[in-house]
Amino acid sequence: MAPIGAKKAEEKTTADVVNDLWQLVRDYAKQETVDPLRTIGRFLALGLGGAILLSLGVVMGVLAILRGLQTSGRHHLDEHLSWVPYLWTFLIASAVLAFSVRTITKPNRTDSAAS
Repeated sequence: MAPIGAKKAEEKTTADVVNDLWQLVRDYAKQETVDPLRTIGRFLALGLGGAILLSLGVVMGVLAILRGLQTSGRHHLDEHLSWVPYLWTFLIASAVLAFSVRTITKPNRTDSAAS
């Protein structure tokens, strides 16, 4: 005596098998392409938003440093030394940039330990 499920499998027509195969292929393609792309899209959107806000913060911070240096040494930095706050601001911004580049390009230590 054959199980009931076995009879139903035998009774499937070619159209049903093709339809099931199409459904399986479509679901697999969606699982392997569309869902990861949605995840990457969210990751990129949050990363881009964070990068824009961080860049804006750094620019505002550098301008605040420049303005602070210009107003704090007002009587010492008149006329021929007015470039000194710009130099210090440039050096500070360069240090922040160098630190950022070093942090971005530094190899991740957790990846090398795991291998």
